[in-house]
Amino acid sequence: MSVAAFLAELRSRDIQVWADGDRLRCDAPAGVLPPELRDQLRQRKSDILKFLRSAELLCRQQRAIVPMQPNGERTPIFAVAGHNGDVFCYRALALQLGGDQPFFGLQPPGLDGRSEPLARVADLAAYFAGQIRAFRPNGPYVIAGYCAGGTIAFELARQLLCHGAAIRFVALFASPFPTSYRLLPRLGQALRQQVRRVGTHAQALASRSWEERSLYLGDRVRQRIARRDALQGAAPDPVLALRARVERATLTAVRRYTPGFLAGRVTLVVPSREWLRCEGTPLRWRSVARDVEEHFGPAGCDGANMLGAPYAPAFAELFAERRVTKNPSVR
Repeated sequence: MSVAAFLAELRSRDIQVWADGDRLRCDAPAGVLPPELRDQLRQRKSDILKFLRSAELLCRQQRAIVPMQPNGERTPIFAVAGHNGDVFCYRALALQLGGDQPFFGLQPPGLDGRSEPLARVADLAAYFAGQIRAFRPNGPYVIAGYCAGGTIAFELARQLLCHGAAIRFVALFASPFPTSYRLLPRLGQALRQQVRRVGTHAQALASRSWEERSLYLGDRVRQRIARRDALQGAAPDPVLALRARVERATLTAVRRYTPGFLAGRVTLVVPSREWLRCEGTPLRWRSVARDVEEHFGPAGCDGANMLGAPYAPAFAELFAERRVTKNPSVR
């Protein structure tokens, strides 16, 4: 009889068994635990303790560690989601990496409707670090982060290194330097986006007749009104509401964070050179890490679409190249 079946039989008799350190504890109503079951508990103590610890570990794992692709013997990748906590942004990349590359998303607290979001990068990193170390003590690991999650991944790597873990490298996907999330840089970026938007419309209007310009502007106004009415008329989505809470907390955390030095290897995964001209702050990670390299994606790729089709294969190839490079672990 398997351990799980044996424990199920005990539960059917109202016999409770639990681990207390290296001891196996048992609570049973009077006369319910016969000598033969007591002997089996003694004989199978080691296996039962191992099973109970594995079950406990699985429960802890499920809070934050989301298996995107759990199989394979290669160094596992633990990837922090973007600002809204959606780890499934990595789905296409994990698929492209193949069945021999373990890939786990890291989901922040606050998305389950029971826990509260964390508003400090150090706290988020500690939350993930504790569960990673319980799941796979000491590493080695590859740590990744997307967009605002890159800042959390950076601090996560620092904390894991402080605990003696081995980090192959840290991959930051389209991750601006945290100071870019502060008020003045955000206002500057919004202004640049507005200028580009006006320029696009001005270029479109310049090639049209007066009548066509009127139709063009009227169409844009109707589209804006339709989007506004759709948002106002839509029923509140509880999942989106939870993500919005996590997003606000994450952006607050990143905005307040000042990176310390990382004695390790960082790979800046930049969507494209064109994207970098609009968002140049990722290169500032060079100032806070011992070893930094940049890899650029194909033309036309930007931060919003880099992890999906058709660009995911190009970035999966980057990981394939890193796997065959003889880079020592960093401790």
